[in-house]
Order: sequence, then structure tokens, then C-alpha cells
Amino acid sequence: MNNKILNQLEFPKIKDWLQSHASNSLGKELANKLSPSMDLDEVVHWQEETDEAVTVLRLKGNVPLGGITDIRPNIKRASIGGILYASELLEISNTLYGGKQFKHFIEQLEDVEIPHLRQYADQIVPLNQLERSIKSCIDDYGNVMDGASSRLRTVRNQIRSYESRIRDQLEQYTKSKSQMLSDAIVTIRNERYVLPVKQEYRSTFGGIVHDQSSSGQTLFIEPQSVVELNNKLQEAKVEEGHEIERILKELSGLVEADATLLRQNVNLLQQVDFIVAKGKLSRQLKAAKPTMNQNGYILMRQARHPLIEDDEVVSNDVEIGQDYTAIVITGPNTGGKTVTLKMVGLCTLMAQSGLQVPAQDGCELAVFDHVFADIGDEQSIEQSLSTFSSHMSNIVNILDEVNSNSLVLFDELGAGTDPQEGAGLAMAILDYVVGRNARIIATTHYPELKAYGFNRDEVINASVEFDVTTLQPTYRLLLGVPGRSNAFDISKRLGLNDSVIEQAKSMVSDDSRSVENMISSLEDSRRKAESRFEEADQLLEDASNLHDSLNREYEQYLNQKQQYREKAKEKASKIVEKAEQDAESILKEIREMKDEAHIKEHRFIDAKKKLTDQKEQLEADTKDNQPKKKAKQTQKLLPGDEVHVLSFNQNGHIVEQVSNKEYEVQLGILKMKVPADQIEFVKREDPLNTKPMTKVKGQHHHVKPELDLRGERYEDAIQRLEKYVDEALLANFHQVSIIHGKGTGVLMKGVQKFADEHPSIKGKRFGHANEGGNGVTILELK
Repeated sequence: MNNKILNQLEFPKIKDWLQSHASNSLGKELANKLSPSMDLDEVVHWQEETDEAVTVLRLKGNVPLGGITDIRPNIKRASIGGILYASELLEISNTLYGGKQFKHFIEQLEDVEIPHLRQYADQIVPLNQLERSIKSCIDDYGNVMDGASSRLRTVRNQIRSYESRIRDQLEQYTKSKSQMLSDAIVTIRNERYVLPVKQEYRSTFGGIVHDQSSSGQTLFIEPQSVVELNNKLQEAKVEEGHEIERILKELSGLVEADATLLRQNVNLLQQVDFIVAKGKLSRQLKAAKPTMNQNGYILMRQARHPLIEDDEVVSNDVEIGQDYTAIVITGPNTGGKTVTLKMVGLCTLMAQSGLQVPAQDGCELAVFDHVFADIGDEQSIEQSLSTFSSHMSNIVNILDEVNSNSLVLFDELGAGTDPQEGAGLAMAILDYVVGRNARIIATTHYPELKAYGFNRDEVINASVEFDVTTLQPTYRLLLGVPGRSNAFDISKRLGLNDSVIEQAKSMVSDDSRSVENMISSLEDSRRKAESRFEEADQLLEDASNLHDSLNREYEQYLNQKQQYREKAKEKASKIVEKAEQDAESILKEIREMKDEAHIKEHRFIDAKKKLTDQKEQLEADTKDNQPKKKAKQTQKLLPGDEVHVLSFNQNGHIVEQVSNKEYEVQLGILKMKVPADQIEFVKREDPLNTKPMTKVKGQHHHVKPELDLRGERYEDAIQRLEKYVDEALLANFHQVSIIHGKGTGVLMKGVQKFADEHPSIKGKRFGHANEGGNGVTILELK
């Protein structure tokens, strides 16, 4: 299949659509390489894989492939002795976990016939030791943890000790000399702790000036009293860097040792993502799995062009390759002939690529060695060829390569030249291709070809229906009925004088009138058949409605039967209870006379036990029908309490009480209102165990992980941002969110520029869809 044919039939658009359904870059890569195969066994194998994905998606809704990324570059770098970054090792760990999740997911589908997907899952090797080694050293944010080694823990404890001593000394300045400071806070510049000193008090503090504000009114000074401590802090950080590098090198060596199995897992997961993407596309298209053959036979019921919107596309039945090998579609322009032509060609390419086709179940398609098409105006400006010459050059190439296992699509065959010569040429070309036993679908508006299929067994005429009443095409394909001229009918509907129409009819040849009358007769017969089909369809619908009605009545009968059974059980229970009481009374009287009657005690006990067993059995039968209890609260819920939401089977935190019967609860990233009877109290945080705090003018306050700047003036917003970043650095935040909104974009650009120039900000990005999108900038702090 050459690219020209694929482009003419719009196959690249299908590939783009398929890529959008892939979960990661691995699947997108294979989707981009998608091309039809000419091997029947391979196509059948692909179709089976796609159908398995459709089955799993229908049963489970989705396939877990989260966290999987293309780690092949990371594996390659580790294999040649390179040291991977912590984030790259985290990608490897997440991909291993994702592969393990998929493997477990498939293993749970024990009763589902999915041999191909099961084979992929079986070949995935869970490298648990490597995954644990990475997870024990690197957290979910891609940072090396303290517990990665005892030496790293010791060094970081030293760092925290130095930082605490430095802050304590600098906070003495914020208390005693706050009037000399622009703001009574401790901040960081060039990875050293400093104070924001007003310009006029520079000499008072001494030490080293590391930076100044944009206005020049504030100097960031490291007082001489903390220079030595800052030096020790920097030495400890250097040692920390060396230890982190050693840990990363060791982990990279483990990746190198498992490189072969890692590549194997990635390749398997790539195939799985590609197959699942094909399944998702099939579900969106409401497509069906085609039966594939190598006999050139095509059968599609209610087939649709996949690239036309559902509310615009018209379904058609297409069959070729058994009783006839060629379809000649005649009729006026804009009737939908070309769409039908492209639909058959595109569905063939999709099927040979392992994709399901938008048609009813039971469709059948062939695997062709070649799909040829001559569609549209392919005029070559460079060669100064006319439209006719361009088409003929393309047709010449087709005739040179066509064989019995080819599908040939001709659009407006013979157009662009004298009508009589064009019609003759069109029939000669069709005869040649039919003689090669290829499968042909051709469109034309030449009236001479309307009778082409009547004396050729291999050819069938077809047309696209035209509604004379509305003067619009219906786009329905009519096999066996050639398109007839509607000029006289249309002219009459538009008000042309009857005498003019009659004179025009008299000028038409007898042969043409005979053909038109024959076509008209065929259309009448078709309409009668369709009318009878509609009557039969209506009878079937009535029978189906009657069947549904009987089913509903039967269900109602079963429900009433169950209710009667419950009432009977209740009544029987009461009867047994009364009988037990009566029996107890009788047994008591008999026991008093047992010496006279010589009756043994154990027989009394047995009789009583039988009555008790009957009562217990009735109670057990009705126990399952009791309504389930709702959650009961043992104490009042407060904001911040951890709770369990019964309706979602998930833990969250109370945000606020909406009413006496409803609370607002935070579940992950979602906030939702939940009825009080669906909430169970779990625990309440110690009020002393709060978020990180910083000191400002002797008072403590929380540092939130986000800053909202919306609605503020530009200068005020930047000043707040500068102060907030300093506080976040002191709170040891690795990441913060700056909410600036979209608006005119001025504030967004200001935040971006500030992030680029700030020495303690190592990276920035816009928020994801669930983080606020382009209205939020995420800052990564050093």
C-alpha cells in the first residue's frame, strides 16, 4: 500500500484518532506506525487481539495502564554505565508497578476468553527486588529519602541542626532590630540564610550582601555571626550531594543488571497499550469484528464512513465478490457516490490493519494484495497535465499492477473528455479490470453505463437514491438499480411548462426512454418491497412489545409470589411460637404427672427442641431480607476529622458542616457533599501536630502550599509572591501552587518571569487539568 492511496482514503486521520486513545507514548508510537498487512494470518491475529480488548473494556470499562512510561532511554543509559536521575529511577519503578498491576488485572479475569492478552500478561516479569530497592530510596516526588542510607540520614540531620541554629540566631535580629528590616523574616539567597535589611542600615549588620530587591531598597545580608555556620551547612550539603550520587549510582547498577527483562516488559506493555487503544477506538465507532478472507469477498450491513459524524452519516449495505466482482454506481453528482467508494476502501484498510469496522455484526472483509484508487482531481501542475491526463496516467499505473487479489476504486471513470469517448473508454477499462478478476467499485454519471451490468454476469449496477419530492439525495445505496435521470421530474416540480417538458421528452431517443422506463419500474418494485419489509418490521416490533409486556407481568407475578411467601413465613412463625407456648404449658402439666405416667425426662427435652428448631429456621429465612443499618455517629464531627464515606468506601476529611444532615468532605482532589448517615468517624488529628509554621514579628502562622493572586494589582502581586516564596523555602516545601488566573495574561507572565529569575526556584510548569490548567503555575523549589 503506497502512501498516496492511504492519503486519498484518509487513513492517516484514523491513525491520529487511534493515537488519541493510547495511554502513553509507547502505544502512540505503534499507532503512528500502523499500516495494513497483506498476510491473512497476521490480520486475523490482530483482529483477535482487538476483539479481546473490546471484550475486556465492555466487562471492566478500562484496563489499568497508569504510570507506564517509555523507560527505554533510561535503560540504555544505565546499560552503558550512566547514572540515572532520581526521577528517571522513579519512572522505572512506576512502570514496573504498572506492569504488575496489568498482570494482576488479567489474572483476575479467569472466566474470560482472552488468550492473546493473557499471553502478554504471562510474559511480564515482576522485578520486585528492583522495584523495592528504588521505592525504599526514592519518594513519590522523585527525591532521595533520608532512609536511603544511614550516612545520608546522618548528614541530613546535621543539615537540619545547622539550619535550626542559623534560624535561631537570625530570628534574634528579627526581634531586636525589626525596624531595620524590610520584613521581619529569615530568607534564603544563594543557598545561604540572610535577612532583608533596609538599604540605609547596611553597615549596622556587616557580613556579606548576597542580593537586593528589584527596587534596590532592600539588601539581603548574611550577618557575620552566621557566616561560619552557613559554611558548615554548605559543606554538609556537598557531602549530602556525594552520598545521593553514590546511592543513584548503586540503583543504576541494579537497573543495568535487569536491563534485558526491563526491555522485554516495556515491549510487552507497548503492545498491550496499542491493542487497548484499538479496542477503545472500536467502542467509540460502535464497530464490529470482521471475518477476514482471501477470496475477495466483502459483505457489510449498515456500514458507515468512520470519519463522518453520527448525525450526518447514512448507513449502507455493500456486497461484492461472490455473485459479481464489479459494482458500477451511476447517478447525478453530490449524491454520495464518492463517500460510498471511500467508505469501502477505508474499511478495507482498517480491517487489514487489525481495526474493527463501523458496521453491524457478521460483516466480512477480504485481505487484498493491493488497494488502488483514482479519486478526486490529482492534476499535476509541474507536468502541466490536464485533469483527464492526470487521471489517465494514474489509471495506466493501476492497469499495469492490478491482479485477481486487488481492490480497485474508480471515481467518475472517464470524466474530463468528450462524453461519448469517455463512456467508451470507461467501459473498456472496466472490461479489462473485470477480466483480471479484480474487485471493482466505480462511479460515473455517463448514461451509457446504466445498461453496462445487464449483459455482464460479473457486474452489477447501483445508484444513490434521489428524492424527487424534496429535490435532495438520500445517500442510500441501491444495489441492482442504476441511477436514472431526474431532470424532467425536477423541472416539473420547479414549475417548468408542461409543453416544454413534453417536447423535451420527444427529443429523447427510444433506447433512452426504454432504459428510463426500466429503471422506473425497478424503483417501483423496490419501493413495494421496502413497504412490505416495513410492515413485517412493524409486526416484529409489536410481537417484541407483547413479549416485553408478558415478561413484565411475569416479573410482577414473581415479586408478588415472594411477598406472599414472606407473609406466609411470618404467619407460620407466629403459629409455631404459639404452639411452642401451648406445648410448654402441656409439658409442664405432664412433667408434674410423670411419676404416675412413667415418662422419661429426655423425651420432653427432645419435643421442646424440635419446636425451637422450627422457630429458628423461620427466623434465619427472613433475616437476609432485613434492611441494612446506616452509619451511627458516636461524636460530633469537626473540620479536619478523618472519616470513612460508606457510599464510596473511601476515607477523607471533613471540610465543613453544611447542615444538620450533610457535610462537605474532601476525598482526594475532590470536594463533595455527603449525607451524615453515610459518614463514619475515623480519627481526629492532635491539634499540636499542625502544618509547617514560620515566625513573623513574634507570631506563628501556617504556610499554605498555594498562593492566590487573582484580582490583585501587578506590583502588589509580585511583592506578595516574593514574600510567599521566602516563607515556603523556610517551610521546606518542595512544590507550591501560584493561582493567577488566565485573564489578560499579564499576571501569568509576571509570575513566569519571577520564577525564571529567582535563584531558589529550580523549575516551573502550568497546572494539569485537575490542578487548574493555565490559570495555575506550579513552582518547584530547591
